[in-house]
Amino acid sequence: MTPTKAQMEQALSERHGKELQKRFSSASVAVCGLGGLGSNIAVCLARAGIGKLILIDFDRVDVANLNRQQYKAGQIGRYKADALKENLREIAPYLALEARMARIDETNADALLRDADIICEAFDDAECKAALINAVLVKMPEKYLIAASGMAGLSSANSIQTKRVTKRLYLCGDGANGTECGLSLFSSRVMLCAAHQAHMALRILAEEWEP
Repeated sequence: MTPTKAQMEQALSERHGKELQKRFSSASVAVCGLGGLGSNIAVCLARAGIGKLILIDFDRVDVANLNRQQYKAGQIGRYKADALKENLREIAPYLALEARMARIDETNADALLRDADIICEAFDDAECKAALINAVLVKMPEKYLIAASGMAGLSSANSIQTKRVTKRLYLCGDGANGTECGLSLFSSRVMLCAAHQAHMALRILAEEWEP
């Protein structure tokens, strides 16, 4: 039986503390790109009790995604934003969710991200990463941006780190091992990087800053 909203809120408050959970439940986070990074970021934040998630991706679920992304075999062919929204609804039934089937770029980033307090960049493509980072830093300097670089291959899990680049820009990953190096993506290491991004979002909301 699905618990009531009050029961879920109470459980989260008991786990995280009432005041901290209030910050989480009042926050809106945008996840840009819903592949291995983005789908795992979204699951972590949904379980933490974030109030609203904005899910942005233009792509559809493919069989090649199933080794590391939070989708099911029966969802192949569906838009990732819609499929992930469905899966998150099972985890957190009272979470506010917006699924936006769009290719985000510098021309539409402001409109798509207007309601977000924190933005998680989770693209595979280097040009898309750069375009989003530039759009946020130039046009939305009041927002926090958490980006990623380097999580491919089987290097040590301990090389995945979170670094504060500027006051409002954080970078997660090892900074070196990307797919452009010919390395494969493994669920365990991709999830590590995604967890770093989700955890940094929670730390920002808790006002726990990286040095």
